[in-house]
Amino acid sequence: MMNFFLLFVGIVLLTGGGELLIRGALGISNRLGVSALLSGLLIVGFGTSMPEMVVSVDASLQGLPDIAIGNVVGSNIANVMLILGLCAVITPLSVSPSALRRDALVVILGTVLFIGLAWQTGLSRVDAGILLLALVGYLVWAYVSERGQASEAGAVHKAEASEIDAVPASLIWSVMLTLLGLALLIAGSQFLLKGAVGIALQWKVSEALIGLTLVSVGTSLPELTITVIAALRRHADVAVGNVLGSNIFNLLGILGISALVQPLTVSQRIFQFDQWVMLGVAGLLYLFLYSSRRLSRLEGSLLLGGYVAYLWLSFVGAI
Repeated sequence: MMNFFLLFVGIVLLTGGGELLIRGALGISNRLGVSALLSGLLIVGFGTSMPEMVVSVDASLQGLPDIAIGNVVGSNIANVMLILGLCAVITPLSVSPSALRRDALVVILGTVLFIGLAWQTGLSRVDAGILLLALVGYLVWAYVSERGQASEAGAVHKAEASEIDAVPASLIWSVMLTLLGLALLIAGSQFLLKGAVGIALQWKVSEALIGLTLVSVGTSLPELTITVIAALRRHADVAVGNVLGSNIFNLLGILGISALVQPLTVSQRIFQFDQWVMLGVAGLLYLFLYSSRRLSRLEGSLLLGGYVAYLWLSFVGAI
């Protein structure tokens, strides 16, 4: 029970810390006159991935590569199948293909890049540099292409920033929230990793499996919160765009920084199964979005059912 308590406390601290960090950072950006486009692209996109970032970097420092990589791969799978599936069941998500085409394609290309770099040998510091350069290239491309007033993709990122409520107006209060959020994230990662490793030992399962499931779902809660709120407000482009942006940051930013801190090996399980699920899910989302220009309740149910099947195969099946 203690291990589950530590895991629960870690998830609560990570979720709370991520929320405070995003609000504080948005408050600072507003006071400094940063554009809504840049705020949505960087602060919201990167901020919702901060729990994954802190946990994966911490796991890398502690010599737990299976959790570091499993957390990212599992989060990308859960973001699409669990979060978008749930949102589409709540309300069908009609999207503007031109606003999301680039990001959906970048998720697929980023997944292929990860698989190619990590093939059999894992991620070295050179690979980390390539991933981070790819992230910088994406951010420059996105910002330059979205500066025009008529850009639909730019409108999506601007709307992402406006989805965050209770942004402080005071610079001092914004800084305090940001620092408190970082402190909670760091503390939360410590609790979560202790609980996750303990559960892996207790259940006699691999750390990769715990990273792919319990840890990844826990660190994806900020994405779940923002995406569900956007879906309930009928802001479908924002809901889908938030997930795509988070997956891009996970693949290129978090894995890049984690491998830069400490080269990462890829477990056989992830190499043989989970990375292909991640690629298949990215391709399936692309197909759903551009075949009917929406995620229907049926497609959402298929995604949720697929995630249940993925969990079953992971814990009960032969994977």
